[in-house]
Amino acid sequence: MSWGTELWALEDYEYWLCGTTLDTWSVPGQFIQDQFDNLEKHTQWGIDVLEKYIKFVKERTEIEISYAKQLRNLSKKYQPKKNSKEEEEYKYTSCKAFLATLNEMNDYAGQHEVVSENMTSQITAELTRFVQELKQERKSHFHDGRKAQQNIETFWKQLEASKRRFERDCKEADRAQQYFEKMDADINVTKADVEKARQQAQTRHQMAEDSKGEYSSILQKFNHEQREHYHTHIPNIFQKIQEMEERRIVRIGECMKTYAEVDRQVIPIIGKCLDGITKAAESIDQKNDSQLVIEAFKSGFEPPGDIDFEDFTQPMKRTVSESSLSNSRWDGKSEPKPGSKSKGKLWPFIKKNKLSLKLGGGPEDFSNLPPEQRRKKLQQKVDELNKDIQKEMDQRDALTKMKDVYIKNPQMGDAASVDHKLAELGQNMEKLRLEAQKFEGWLAEVEGRLPVRTEQTRRQSGMYDTQNTSAVSNCAQDRESPDGSYTEEQSQESEMKVPVTEFDDEFDDEEPLPTIGTCKALYTFEGQNEGTISVTEGEMLYVIEEDKGDGWTRIRRNEDEEGYVPTSYVEVYLDKNAKGAMTYI
Repeated sequence: MSWGTELWALEDYEYWLCGTTLDTWSVPGQFIQDQFDNLEKHTQWGIDVLEKYIKFVKERTEIEISYAKQLRNLSKKYQPKKNSKEEEEYKYTSCKAFLATLNEMNDYAGQHEVVSENMTSQITAELTRFVQELKQERKSHFHDGRKAQQNIETFWKQLEASKRRFERDCKEADRAQQYFEKMDADINVTKADVEKARQQAQTRHQMAEDSKGEYSSILQKFNHEQREHYHTHIPNIFQKIQEMEERRIVRIGECMKTYAEVDRQVIPIIGKCLDGITKAAESIDQKNDSQLVIEAFKSGFEPPGDIDFEDFTQPMKRTVSESSLSNSRWDGKSEPKPGSKSKGKLWPFIKKNKLSLKLGGGPEDFSNLPPEQRRKKLQQKVDELNKDIQKEMDQRDALTKMKDVYIKNPQMGDAASVDHKLAELGQNMEKLRLEAQKFEGWLAEVEGRLPVRTEQTRRQSGMYDTQNTSAVSNCAQDRESPDGSYTEEQSQESEMKVPVTEFDDEFDDEEPLPTIGTCKALYTFEGQNEGTISVTEGEMLYVIEEDKGDGWTRIRRNEDEEGYVPTSYVEVYLDKNAKGAMTYI
């Protein structure tokens, strides 16, 4: 099947060509021109189809890029922020699965970017280049067709001119012959005129014969060129145009296959991404998450015991007991014992510790936390310090090796220049070791590996913690006395024992805070900071100052023992006739 032979019925053309005349010759020429116009329109339509497909693929790649960008932004938006509380939540298996889903979605977005890149390089770029080549080739073919058509038209014009000249010469020869015959029949014409007419007729006949020969020669040449034109040149041009069009059709088919293959190539990777999401979902363990909740919030406290019955039918005994306690305090004050804590000595440190708790966010040894949470915090702190020590040791080892190299090869550097840095690292390591030993001691105490510290050791630890609170330890501050008055006392926190002075005796003369209720310890509390007091579970004590909103209640055990405990550790019963009486449960 060829456009060169099948675009018209060749048998009818040859039959028509055998009987054609110069008057009807323009019919096949016009037909050929019409076929060129048809093919030109058709091939231009084919190029338009290619360009439309290129535009389609470009828009698809833009969609893939936009989709991939949106997926990446979505994944980034829900990623946990570093060093935030949200990052700590990802220890749960459900959150880990969600994080894995975000990572897989990021990889999933990457495959859409791959699709876009491959379609751009393998389809859009290739087709664009092919279209440019196709346009050039199409232009060349139609240029050859127009040139062939112009060539045959030139021969046709030459034939037409020779034909007209031959026709004209034949007519003139006929007229010259008729004139000669007329002159020859006229007796009145001289013999010279007749001879002249005869020579004129012969000349005209000779011209007609020459025109006939020229016309015959041009006609033969034209017929040859016409056969070449319609049987060779034009069919070849049509065939080349057909091959060009078929290549276009084949190329667009190949691009459509590539279009599908580009998508098919990423399907396995996308499947792996989806399998990863499924695997992450299957890794969710509700029991493990429940155990993590226990580990995160376990307090270490035992449930409270039964509440004792309080007999309020004997108010007189209670009144006598309180007055007896009050009398015993006055008796104790008249004969102070050496080394005993007086009320005047205690209250400045109580106020100071309470202020530090408000400002600093908890003591250094985490004694404000429940036992289990405190153990975890101390363990975490010990691990961090050990990591810092190991880091310093690695730096020291590296510098030591460098120093050895400098000693062996002095041209590489001065060994003495490393000594200062080594000394600095040694000091840092010593500080970190002391810090680690301190926290390891607290951790051992919490885990029960060391005996509980004595009251004096607790006070010294509390004194150390208080010195580390910058808001309180660096200057002398006004102190508020228990009875509401103000006095100034210079900070003596650097000393582990406060001597009894006349200044302290002035506070011994102050009347102690009145009892405003009672309380029962719900849990055991180790008051290790200055200003706090240790209580055991179930112990009954007196309340002398209720919670002011900071989470601490001031209680008293006897004349010389009073301090703050966490409000949540005790159950408070305020006297109804006391100011601001209320019950904390």
